[in-house]
Amino acid sequence: MKSVQNLTKLAFGFWLLMGIAACLPAAPEPVGNNPLPTASMTRPSNVEIVSSETLPPPATDVPASPTPAPTLTSTAAPTWTPDPYIQYTIDDLASRSYGGLPLEDQGILATNSYFTRTLISYPSDGLTIYGFLNEPVGQGPFPVVIAIHGYIDPAIYDTLDYTTRYADALARAGFLVVHPNLRNYPPSDTGENLFRVGMAVDILNLIAVIREQAGQPGPLRKADPNAIGLWGHSMGGGISTRILTLSPEVDAAVLYGSMSGDERQNFEAINRWSDGERGLEELDFPVEQLSRISPIYFLDRIQAPVSIHHGRSDELVPLRWSVDLCERLQALQKAVECHYYEGQPHTFFGEGDTLFQQHTIDFFNRTLRPPES
Repeated sequence: MKSVQNLTKLAFGFWLLMGIAACLPAAPEPVGNNPLPTASMTRPSNVEIVSSETLPPPATDVPASPTPAPTLTSTAAPTWTPDPYIQYTIDDLASRSYGGLPLEDQGILATNSYFTRTLISYPSDGLTIYGFLNEPVGQGPFPVVIAIHGYIDPAIYDTLDYTTRYADALARAGFLVVHPNLRNYPPSDTGENLFRVGMAVDILNLIAVIREQAGQPGPLRKADPNAIGLWGHSMGGGISTRILTLSPEVDAAVLYGSMSGDERQNFEAINRWSDGERGLEELDFPVEQLSRISPIYFLDRIQAPVSIHHGRSDELVPLRWSVDLCERLQALQKAVECHYYEGQPHTFFGEGDTLFQQHTIDFFNRTLRPPES
């Protein structure tokens, strides 16, 4: 009887277990080859969340984080390639300094009732430059005109060259005239002069010396530092054009049968005129660099009034160069006047020359002398 009761209890327990299992949710079957997801853990309600700010410091014998790898730095000097053309560029010439040493009296050359002519010298970038100075009779101060000669074969050059008559005419009109020989013209020293840049430096140094010494004892005692003009013929005109783009201290300029502000035109013409004997080093200059050194591309920097003069019969320097410069300056609304002389060659003569000198004096009187009160 007890055995039957025991079997009844076992059967009842089995069916009870089966009933409980039937109430549990069935496990999902895997789909394809994807494994079943791992069940996420649920934080028990009695576990406290501790912020990172309240964590105890790490043990001193264990680093908190891996030590970063050292940064590799190159000890080699940076590569720098010098610009071999910088010294010829308008930007470089405009940014450097000039002057610093005095102009000196080397003795009187001549005197007359209008002026005294003195041999002078001054330093320019390590060279000694000679020339003459015409000082008008009178108290002064007198406006200054720097007269720059054109090309002459240095072997036959003389300090009192063909431009002396123009310097004398200006001195008789009451202008203190400084006429430098420029480098490479005896007795001045010889120096580097590609594209006449060296000669332009000689004039820029002279301008600085005039401004420093004007009114002081010496050859420039009667000079007015606030009235400085340029007068340039042919090569001297080309040098003057460069200086006009560089120096705000020039107050007026006369360009007479001037060379071009485009250095490519200049060196091609010089090479042709000399039957290939001159300008060879300029022909080797990289053409793409010419825009950095040619004043024609910097005419917008010119501040001084300009007076242009050219003979219509000039067979050496083309008239069109002066016409082109005149038109460019007019287009930029610069103060410019342009005179073209019928029948006159590269260096004027006769009535044309007399008229040119009068135009020059009138121009400098207007631009370098203060208006009368």
